[in-house]
Amino acid sequence: MSLKTKIEAEIKQAMLNKQKERLTPLRAIKSLILLAETEKGGGDGLSEDAELKLLTKAAKQRKDSLEIFKEQGRDDLAAKEQSELEVIEEFLPKQLTEEELEAELKAIIAEVGASGPQDMGKVMGASTKKLAGKADGKAISAKVKELLNQ
Repeated sequence: MSLKTKIEAEIKQAMLNKQKERLTPLRAIKSLILLAETEKGGGDGLSEDAELKLLTKAAKQRKDSLEIFKEQGRDDLAAKEQSELEVIEEFLPKQLTEEELEAELKAIIAEVGASGPQDMGKVMGASTKKLAGKADGKAISAKVKELLNQ
């Protein structure tokens, strides 16, 4: 089942249950999918990878907004962003824990033969492809730096 189909089913369910706070982020996701489909000239929809990128981007935007609103003391807007983020995260793959991320990165470092900080680019290239959607880019980068500096 494609992401678009899942989202449409969730929108119907949210409408039936009169869940306004859930309906807004679902419609935003559907809008992103439709825009991406029309950008590419229509066709047979988006690939799973493209859908994952859309969701990851939407989640990142919500996280960034959430941080800004918390810094400015706008708890009302921060709560709205948090609830939207939670809905978006339902459709993302499960995020890796700190230990799982470290284990994956150690395997990637061994795979590419990295020996120090000068090999960060090689490791980041491989890890961002392999761990797309499973871990935040900032977390990957920080952990790679830590591991390569040991």
